[in-house]
Amino acid sequence: MSELLSGVKGMADWRVWVMLGVGLTLVWLAVKKEYEPNLLLPMGFGCLLANIPLSSAVHGGFLDVLTRAGISNELFPILIFIGVGAMIDFGPLLQDPEMLFFGAAAQFGIFFTMMLALLVGRIPGVVGIPGLREAAAIGIIGAADGPTSIYVATRFAPQLLAPITVAAYSYMSLVPIIQPPVIRALTTREERMIRMENPEREVSRAVKIIFPIAVTLIAGIVSPMSVALIGSLMFGNLLRESGVTERLSKTAQNELSSLVTILLGITIGSTMSGEQFLTPTTLLIIGLGLIAFVFDTAGGVLFAKFINLFRKKKINPMIGACGISAFPMSARVIQKMAQQEDGSNFIIMHAVGANVAGQVASIIAGGLILALVR
Repeated sequence: MSELLSGVKGMADWRVWVMLGVGLTLVWLAVKKEYEPNLLLPMGFGCLLANIPLSSAVHGGFLDVLTRAGISNELFPILIFIGVGAMIDFGPLLQDPEMLFFGAAAQFGIFFTMMLALLVGRIPGVVGIPGLREAAAIGIIGAADGPTSIYVATRFAPQLLAPITVAAYSYMSLVPIIQPPVIRALTTREERMIRMENPEREVSRAVKIIFPIAVTLIAGIVSPMSVALIGSLMFGNLLRESGVTERLSKTAQNELSSLVTILLGITIGSTMSGEQFLTPTTLLIIGLGLIAFVFDTAGGVLFAKFINLFRKKKINPMIGACGISAFPMSARVIQKMAQQEDGSNFIIMHAVGANVAGQVASIIAGGLILALVR
């Protein structure tokens, strides 16, 4: 009876009610709106488990075990990347390698937000961003890549892991809402109607096998801190493209990805306790995360417009917005926008190429930040 009454007493804390509301909101967004349901649903339920007073799931329970086993040592993000790599077809990128430049340009939001967070942290009275490491952890939200955000935040600012992860995955799910207004503000209707010829070159099996190996070696030599991230992504892709590990590739795409997504979501949700989550810093991180996504999109679009100054065959500047890592949502958004302007305009292959380039670029950017920030 005493334990029962102590649990009821715990409900007197207003933070418990707020966080239960946050958890239910995440579940509602996953079920009703279908925003990243595979992650937001377990994340929302994990938030509920963590904020029930005296919950046995935390405070030494199984969620604490999962946090130590999969988040603190960065295991879950690495396993997720193996599954993602097995799902990605780099063919569109290999057919049109110049899309790599758009993947790089769309990482502008990471570094802009990192500098902005650092400046905000210097404002008297602002707490939660005391230094460069915390600013870098916030800036990486602009990678539009949940596992990379988790990986960097775990290294640099574990106390900010929950709001950073929630911001990253929430904005990834809101790409169809965030990107179109930014793109329309920076482009004309004529630019959005630009047609692009689909590349006709064939990509051989040998090239598809060599690509993940070469990217791992080159990125690893340039930025050794990126090896864990880029290596796991490319290993998953090698399983797919080798043609001799079909069973392993399907396991990585299905069972492994599904299992780790469940564990990752519910574990991240369990870190969303009221004491740590309901702070001014959380609101600041969510606001800076939105800025990161906006400037990622703007950076890619403006880079495409700049390139067009020197090209006879113009690039549809909306392609630049696909350079973020939110795959394949961003590519779908851009194709939909193109067809809204011209129903017979198909730029999906170029959009997908830029989108998978963003996957690689975001990981390399994360590795560079890990290597340079001390």
